[in-house]
Amino acid sequence: MSTQAKTPAAKPAAPAQKKSGGIPAGVVMIILFVIAQLFFHFVMGDGSRFEGGTNEGHAHSGDFLALAYKGGVIVPVLLTCFLTALTFSIERLITISKAKGSGDVNAFVRKIQSLLDKDDTEGALKECDKQKGSVGNVTLAAVKKYKQLTTDGSLDKEQKLAALSKEVEEATSLELPMLEKNLTIIATLASVSTLIGLLGTVVGMIKAFSALGNSGGSTDSTALANGISEALINTALGIGTSAVCIIAYNFFTSKIDELTYSVDEIGLSINQNYATHHN
Repeated sequence: MSTQAKTPAAKPAAPAQKKSGGIPAGVVMIILFVIAQLFFHFVMGDGSRFEGGTNEGHAHSGDFLALAYKGGVIVPVLLTCFLTALTFSIERLITISKAKGSGDVNAFVRKIQSLLDKDDTEGALKECDKQKGSVGNVTLAAVKKYKQLTTDGSLDKEQKLAALSKEVEEATSLELPMLEKNLTIIATLASVSTLIGLLGTVVGMIKAFSALGNSGGSTDSTALANGISEALINTALGIGTSAVCIIAYNFFTSKIDELTYSVDEIGLSINQNYATHHN
């Protein structure tokens, strides 16, 4: 009597883990708005900062937080803009630092060029593993394709060069766009914070002239001064936040351009190297 060997039932494939894209920008901004409101009411508006022990009084001399509190309800919005720009700037700084990899990018580019000139693809692959980051990942994909094409006899030289260029472009399209994430928000805040500050200025001036109009024959100098002060505080906060956003945006854009140039240089170098040393 023959026995049949039982084959174990195939286990269902484990579901692929979905990569987390981090906290959505909208959620971050809502959290920062709540933080700004708490800071505005409980820190800037703390009674000990004002004469008479209440935030209805005048701010103590030299207490800039208490002075900014007098800017009114627009201040927390401007604080949210500033905190958002600061948060995303720190996040971009970390991301771009990781994208560069573990070593100097320019030195890495020269090392890869030198190794490929010697046709040492294994050494180039090891250097990519050491470098890591977006630059290392794009270069790793290009060098792997380079190595594959050296043993591929089904394509002519022009087709191989086209395939190599396509591999670099695809790897770049996967890696580099993530570097620009949230930069649009910083650029938008550069304009929006100025407009919000201007809105605060208009509201403050309306209060100032309203106090002047309601005073009858006598001028309420205190209400007039408070209204003008509120207007100027919002203007200053709006301009300051806008300046921070513009500086941050231009800084990160220049860093991304440097990385993009390095990746383009590596891709062109690998393509030219293959054209020179292989058929």
